[in-house]
Amino acid sequence: MEKITFDNLQETLFHERLDNGLEVYILPKRGFSKTYVTFTTKYGSIDNTFIPRGKDEFVTVPDGIAHFLEHKMFDKEDGDVFQKFGVLGASANAFTSFTRTSYLFSTTQNLYESTKVLLDFVQEPYFTKEKTDKEKGIIAQEITMYDDNPDWRNYFGTIQSLYEAFPINIDIAGTVDTIQEITAEHLYECYETFYHPSNMSVFVIGAVDVDEMMDFIRKDQLGKSFSEPEEIVRKYPEEPIQAGQKKVVLEMDVLRPKFNYGLKCNNVSIEGEEMLRQDLAVNLLLDILFGRTSEFYTTAYAEHLIDETYNYDFTFEKGFGFAMIGSDTEKPDELEATIKKTINAQKTEWTITKEDLDRSCKRRIGQFMRSLNSIEFISNQFTQYNFNGMNLFDVVPALEKMTLNDLKEAFQTVNNEESHSVMTIIPPVKEG
Repeated sequence: MEKITFDNLQETLFHERLDNGLEVYILPKRGFSKTYVTFTTKYGSIDNTFIPRGKDEFVTVPDGIAHFLEHKMFDKEDGDVFQKFGVLGASANAFTSFTRTSYLFSTTQNLYESTKVLLDFVQEPYFTKEKTDKEKGIIAQEITMYDDNPDWRNYFGTIQSLYEAFPINIDIAGTVDTIQEITAEHLYECYETFYHPSNMSVFVIGAVDVDEMMDFIRKDQLGKSFSEPEEIVRKYPEEPIQAGQKKVVLEMDVLRPKFNYGLKCNNVSIEGEEMLRQDLAVNLLLDILFGRTSEFYTTAYAEHLIDETYNYDFTFEKGFGFAMIGSDTEKPDELEATIKKTINAQKTEWTITKEDLDRSCKRRIGQFMRSLNSIEFISNQFTQYNFNGMNLFDVVPALEKMTLNDLKEAFQTVNNEESHSVMTIIPPVKEG
């Protein structure tokens, strides 16, 4: 078992790669009574074209299948897994993102019994035609609910306007039509390919005895049989540099227009330390140019271009990256012009100073240190970082080393106006 110490954060992480390829990470936290455990596969909504395990040709599966599979994993022949966690006093959940599917629970009691339930239900698939068909109606209702949500439509509509080919433009849940194509055979094919232990990781954090937990997981996996690890071959279409659509307007039942300005990142084939540096640099740029202490924010708020719904963020993983700046606003055109003016001003004359950078870095470090009080934050962020070749606990050292040149390089990855798009949801236009 490997012991990794982060002295600056006073954290010690333990890691072991088991014989079947499963990565196990344990982070004990003093003073915590709760333990949080996640079991995650590197498989998300974008992984719809791949070579199935044991075969040699690519297949393309229906959109939304990773999310569908997540739902079906809880439904077993002997009942619903949630009930088993409930009896043990544990709170369980799961989620599917663009790149991963995670199953998790938190508890203050019966830790090993709950861990056994987690490991067993994720590693014992059970799909039938009847249960698969029944699930279609449930997920179709979920999709319809999101289709009626203006904030979700604005967020995902921005992604769809930015990305023309890369499958991030496909809703994580798929569509009502695509999920009708899913069969039990599809589910088993995806499960056998992506749920092999060599493509998965377990992360345990909180009130835990490291040696006991590692020994427990090790013995559990030794008692199960798995095929030999195989490299998973996935295929993604090449994404153009420019945005798929420059401007999209959608009518929905809203009181005020909802505006989003999207920026597509053009340097997305990196990973590890380089990826971490660019991720942090773009976030710092957004803080400096569009944060609540920026000149942009002061002007936009004073001119009533933005309100309390104003937000901005950056999402970056291997293969895709995008920033969004948005708010409810009565003046979407003026807000768009102000955002463009802020970006273009840095192309003409770079005005960000070392003082701006230091101030933003200190603010980010403070926010990150506060986040380390949340075991849920650490667990979910650690797995995402780890799957992209990064380490969550390298964030503070990376911020401390950040330079203005790092910001200038990051700016070049998002400043191309041809890679920008605007999404606006407006109230229905009254006829006559």
